[in-house]
Amino acid sequence: MLYQAKNNLQKLTAIVFLLYCIFLIIKKYSWFNLAVVVLILTFGMLSYFDQKTTDIQLTDQTQILVYPDEVKIEDGWLSGIGKTEQGKVTIAGNVKDDQNQYFADGNPVILSHITGEIETISPATNCGEFDYQKYYAGKKIFQRIKIKSCQFVKSRVTIFTYLHRWRYQLQQYFKKMPRLVGFFASELILAENPSKDNQEILNNYRDLGVIHLLSISGLHVGIYTLVISTICFRIKLTQEETFLCCGLILIVGIFLSNGQPGFIRASLTYLLGQLFLLKKWKISGPDLLGLTCLIHIFFVPRLFMNIGAILSYVLVFGLQITSHWSNFWRSVSLNLLLTPLLLFYFFQVNVFTIFFNMLIVPYFNYVVMPIAFLNILVFKNIPGIGQVSENILEITEQIIANLSETKLGLVTFGKISWWQCVLLLLISAIFLAFMNEKGYLNKKKGFFISAAAMYLISFSMIHFPLQGQVTFIDVGQGDSILITTPYPRKVYMIDTGGKLNFSGKKVTPQVNRITIPFLKSLGINQIDGLFVTHQDADHVGDIGPLMSQVHIKKLYTAKGLSKNPSFKKRIEKYMDQTDLIELLAGMQVKEFQIDFQVVYPFKEGEGKNEDSLSLTFVLAGKRWLFTGDLGQDGEKEIANNFNLKVDYFKLGHHGSKTSSNPEFLQKISPSEVFISAGRNNRFGHPHQETLSTLRQLNIPWVSTQDCGMISWYYGFKEPSFSRFLPEKKE
Repeated sequence: MLYQAKNNLQKLTAIVFLLYCIFLIIKKYSWFNLAVVVLILTFGMLSYFDQKTTDIQLTDQTQILVYPDEVKIEDGWLSGIGKTEQGKVTIAGNVKDDQNQYFADGNPVILSHITGEIETISPATNCGEFDYQKYYAGKKIFQRIKIKSCQFVKSRVTIFTYLHRWRYQLQQYFKKMPRLVGFFASELILAENPSKDNQEILNNYRDLGVIHLLSISGLHVGIYTLVISTICFRIKLTQEETFLCCGLILIVGIFLSNGQPGFIRASLTYLLGQLFLLKKWKISGPDLLGLTCLIHIFFVPRLFMNIGAILSYVLVFGLQITSHWSNFWRSVSLNLLLTPLLLFYFFQVNVFTIFFNMLIVPYFNYVVMPIAFLNILVFKNIPGIGQVSENILEITEQIIANLSETKLGLVTFGKISWWQCVLLLLISAIFLAFMNEKGYLNKKKGFFISAAAMYLISFSMIHFPLQGQVTFIDVGQGDSILITTPYPRKVYMIDTGGKLNFSGKKVTPQVNRITIPFLKSLGINQIDGLFVTHQDADHVGDIGPLMSQVHIKKLYTAKGLSKNPSFKKRIEKYMDQTDLIELLAGMQVKEFQIDFQVVYPFKEGEGKNEDSLSLTFVLAGKRWLFTGDLGQDGEKEIANNFNLKVDYFKLGHHGSKTSSNPEFLQKISPSEVFISAGRNNRFGHPHQETLSTLRQLNIPWVSTQDCGMISWYYGFKEPSFSRFLPEKKE
């Protein structure tokens, strides 16, 4: 209610669940009534004060404590998390070679005499995009410091110095291992991916529905406690002494995993269980999990802003109430319980997850984990074992990659609403409860049918929409526009966005972070037509990564662009199942519910700005016009050859003064114009000259810089606009 609920209905739902949980505790532990009330009041006060935050001010006295294991330095660029007296911040900035040496021995560093800028961490600006603002808010980090210059001073030595140095040394140790061995060792001990080169492995495990195997959780705690308990037994320590030894090791494990929620949950459960056993107090498995959760939230009020924490607790809850079932039905039930959360957060699910778990879990438990822990122990003295291990993992991981590439069982369902998620979770929980009872066969069938019907309705609402849309995707300094029609839904896109890569290093395409998640949230895995305006990277740079993940049926370009060597290189290996169609002014692309009319170029070109493919179409009685980066000369040609009156116009060249000729704007007479440009872009788009022209002509405008993603919906009700970011209050 305090951290997630955004409207009154969500808050009311949270309060209902809270009251229900209080009722359950009071009914089960009637003698505990007073303690329950005290606990709730304490939670309330802690959460209230936890919400209060202090803005960090950058002054001459500001100092930032930086631990080497919490930052990364690549090509002289420092990024990570630092600590000030007021709280934690994320930091980023250039470092010199001599400053870099301060971190080499693993000691913490104090940054002082800092010059730079401090800003609020930016939220997601597109539907489906990962929200770093929310992610860091869960860690009580709200601000970012962009450092221009600073001085480095070694920090004083404390107990935390040794712990962070040890963690840093482990990071460096894992980096020396072969790639796959180091990746699994780092994931299993430190709960972090040591390199961007391993993202494909994470994607493979996620698509197969077995990503949970890479989370540090109960299995790891079980291994640690088993080893420690065995050693303690051999040296004849008492049960209490063994408990203390295990507790100490688990605390160290929590630190090494950087407070990974699953590991804390498993460690707390073990320690509480052992404590109850020593005291000979009786407690059921689900109650033990509930007590663990309460204590966890007590110390980390923002716990459930972390999706990993939610999945961890829900999964273990499912394991608790299905402990006596067969492995098959247990897997079915757990997937039933987790699916609503997966659809709400990740928009897709693999219907064959049960079978992939049966295949990959044994491999992970009996191959990956032994190899990882063996290398952790002996790689330093016997480095040759690392290459042998790497050869084994390369073979097995390639098999998993091939299996993932088939997309077997993977359903791009789309994003369900919060109330659909809550309702499906309730249906799943009640269904599991009845599965535990005898004589309730009819009710089991009823809830199973209810769940199936709810999924079918949700799927139909996403994949057979009554509304279409025109959406300006916020791709920063670039263009990418999605156009869909109501059922039967057809999907079109104008440009893909993208960025120039000056470093020459492999970088994650922007489309993977923005466009692909957005398409998945809509349940889209195929585009009927992709229109490319011209060759610039900010319009077509991500076409290759997009085509590698989403089937493009038809690719439309202005005539001549397909001969451009740079453009050919981007698309040539993805064209097996895509038709390439070249267009010139006067041609039309006629589809079932929409006709695209080409108004530029009039002759074959090379794909430059002045050759930009320009399109107009009508939806719900409203005419749209898109001209790419076309300049004023091209606009005049359109005005001279077409008598266009448009309702909505995407301003040319991101609002540059080289486009949007006043006479052209007067002639097309748009009711509103849209600007797609990056925040604080180096070109200064949109230019003040262009904005002045719009003011003089009384043409209102909106920009992705201010609004984030901008969508126009039409269909069974009156067309309407929505902006992803809330409007700023003056």
